[in-house]
Formats: sequence, structure tokens, C-alpha cells
Amino acid sequence: MTKINRRSFIGAGLAAGVASFFPTPAMITLGANERIRLGSISCGARANELLANFRKFSEVDIVAICDPDSARVGSTKAKFEQELKTYSDCRELLDDDNIDAVVVATCDHWHCLGAIWAMQAGKDVYVEKPLAHNIYEGIQTVNAARRYKRVCQVGMQQRSDKMQAEIKKFLHEEQQIGKIINARVNHYMRRDAIGRTEQPMVFPETVDKNLWLGPAQDVPIYRNNLQYDWHWSWNTGTGEMGNWGVHVLDDCRNNVLLDSVEFPNRILGGGIRAGYNDDGETPNIQFVYFDSGSIPVVFAMSTLGMKDSRSAGPHPGPGSGYIAYCEGGRLEGQRGSAKAFDADGKLIKEFKGNSGQMEHQRNFVDAVLTQNPSMLNAEVAIGKATSEWCNLANIAFRCGSKMTTERATAIAGVATGAEQIWVDALSSAQTTLNSHDIPMVDGDVVVSDMLTFDAETRKFVGVDAEKANALLKRQYRSEEFTVPEIPEA
Repeated sequence: MTKINRRSFIGAGLAAGVASFFPTPAMITLGANERIRLGSISCGARANELLANFRKFSEVDIVAICDPDSARVGSTKAKFEQELKTYSDCRELLDDDNIDAVVVATCDHWHCLGAIWAMQAGKDVYVEKPLAHNIYEGIQTVNAARRYKRVCQVGMQQRSDKMQAEIKKFLHEEQQIGKIINARVNHYMRRDAIGRTEQPMVFPETVDKNLWLGPAQDVPIYRNNLQYDWHWSWNTGTGEMGNWGVHVLDDCRNNVLLDSVEFPNRILGGGIRAGYNDDGETPNIQFVYFDSGSIPVVFAMSTLGMKDSRSAGPHPGPGSGYIAYCEGGRLEGQRGSAKAFDADGKLIKEFKGNSGQMEHQRNFVDAVLTQNPSMLNAEVAIGKATSEWCNLANIAFRCGSKMTTERATAIAGVATGAEQIWVDALSSAQTTLNSHDIPMVDGDVVVSDMLTFDAETRKFVGVDAEKANALLKRQYRSEEFTVPEIPEA
């Protein structure tokens, strides 16, 4: 891609809520040989999936790959027929002026720093979900996209499924089942324990430990596997909330709230990591109440599952999806499909879609070719907002204290406008825990007080504000890997 097309035109205006510093498609004439030279920061499983998709587009050339694990670099390189440049340090890849755009599909703790460095280097970015490991980093990544005038798409591919527009029309324009009253978001999927070792893990010889850690602290790891299971450590991951919760919460924010609420006003959450006795820290039972200021939302998750069963636990609606409860019925949505029911439970409409996978990558390619971020279906500001809901839910869990009988009674009716689905979510958790002989009350389950978040200052106020605010930003291991503060453009 020529540098004139990428950097010489600066426009202004607003499109789909995105401050546009770029020309509209009509302002750019692409030559017959106009192409995108793409590099990948990560050679893990998700990175390989994305590369396999991007290489199907005629306008895209995969030219470079990077990973702190040389074994993964070698494995990914072997999948390509042509010569690829290979790196262990992403900064060396980003110094290459022959690369136009990058995929960032690293561990969660590297998402924002990798994306920011890429945009500072003049690259456009496709960054995996969740965008941010914490609130601070998401803000800086949006600021970077604006300041450096870059196209930045977040990998929430369900946004590119055309079915979503049909659902929004049905719920909000046609209102065939009346106004939305409240919503429940589910993620019920069994996961196995990640193990616990007696001695700290010794990093494989193929892995550059300093580069793998990046912004994260150098703390002992006592699990079986270095890769993937980083999801369940607060140092490097965001738990199931950031892994799958981000997808189902994003569907709710998109289809139920119409992206009208960036930050919920209040959050109450809790849960437990139970039944595993492993090195994981993030909860495998989690429940959250979000006061959005309009439609209240309850999130319920279990990856523990019922004992002696493949069931992930009792729940209404889809195992991984959302329910919009309306005056005259409900809509149950999940990846690739949705169903609407009337007040008597009769199925009245079905929606068919797909994951939006290839469409989402195609959407990014088109936006890069035209340098028009307003085209993006999951532009970085959208990805930041959904990531924030996940971050806030995890903060509530980490601010929780033991659920005593007194506290359990106190929280039962606090979910204003969503009292019944809140109680149902707690009941589902209790049923799963009971099957493992784990008490819901007066045991190890924790629950927060109602936390209040001020969207103007982007800080908590009131009860437990000091403790919660300490979790808005991480402690960085060194200045070398600190996510910089980027002034708003």
C-alpha cells in the first residue's frame, strides 16, 4: 500500500460515532496493484486461524510473523509456501516499513501495548478480544487510534453477522414483542482444571521469557501449561469474562442496548473458583448485575458444571448467549441464531446467521484499503466499551467479600428492574455448587457491595472506591513494557 494513500489525506467529521480523520472511500482511487502487507504479532492458535482467513483475500499478502516462542514461529512458518520474515520481538517487526497492517492475537496482557506500538509505527491493527486487560489500557488504545489516525478493528466478529441488524430492527423498530424490560447474558460451558504443580514452571527453552511477560509481572507459575491457560491468571488474562463473556456481553450491548451505554452506572458482582484446586485465580462461577441507567443486565456464568455430569449447570435460554425479556415475550440470541417467543412461550420468529468470521476480516481489509475507520463493525471504541464491562465485572469480583447469610439476604433484591432474573442467576449458581457439596453462603463464595462508577472521571466513587480504583490500571513490570499515556487527539 502506498504511503500517499495511507498518510497524505486527512478528513474530518463523525461517522457511526467514530471521529474520522480519514478520507471517505470515494476520495481514494485504488490502483490495480494496491495491496495490504500483513504481519502477525503472535503465532498461537487464534493467530493461525486469522492468518488462514486473511490469506484468502486477494488483496492481502502475509509477509511477517512474530512470537516470543521460536517453536510456534517455526510451526506457523511451515504453513506458508512463500518466504516470511520472522521475529521474536514485535518491535523489530513494527520497524519494518514494508508492513502496512498487523494482527495482534497475543495473550490479553499484550493486546493494548502491541496495538499502541503498532499504531505509533504507522500500522493499521486487527486486535483480538478483549481489547483491554484493564480500563486504563483501553482508553490509551482508543486515544492512540485517534492521535495516529489508524484503522483499528477489535476481533468481536459477531458484529459482522448480518443477522444482528435484523434482530435490532425486530426488537427496537418493530417492537413485535413490546419494549425491552431487562436482559440476561449467559455463558455456561464446562472447562477442566489447569492443574497445580509443586515447583514453579520453568519456561521452555524456545520461549523468550522477557518478551512473553512484557507488561506482566514476573511471578511464579504453578500450572501445567504456559500457553492458553494464562487466561485464568489475573497477571496475564481476564478469565472467562474476557474470553467468552466479552462476546455474549457484546451481543447484548449491540442488540439490546444499541451501544447507548459505555459504562454501567453501578455494578454488583461475585462468584468463586471452586472444585478445581488448581493454579487458576479467575472465577469459574460468576454473577454480575449491571445498572445501565436504562435496561438492567444480569450476567451469569459457569465453567465448573454439575458434578458427575456433562451439564454446565441449570439456566434459561442459550448456554452462551443472551435473553431480552420484553413486555410481550422474549428473544433468545446466540452466535449464529436467535429465536423470538410471545408471552405464552410460542415461537414466533427465527433468525439465522453465522459467526461473522470471514465477514469481519473482510470488513477490516476494506477499511484499510480505503482508510475509512467508520466502515468498521467493531471499531476500537466499540471494543473498548465492551471490554470495560468485562473489566468492571472482574473488579467487582475482586472487591468481593465472603457471602454471609446477612449479605446474601441484603443482595437478593437490589437488582432494580431485574430482581427475578438476578435471583434466578444466583439460584443457578447455588444448584451447581450444591452438586459439588460447596456452600453458596458462609463458604468461599464472594460478592461485592454495589459499586458506583463515575463515567465522567472514569473512577469509582463511594463504597469500596479506593480498592476498586486500584484495579483500573495494572502495575507494570518495567518502564520498557509500560502502556504509555496517550493524550486525546
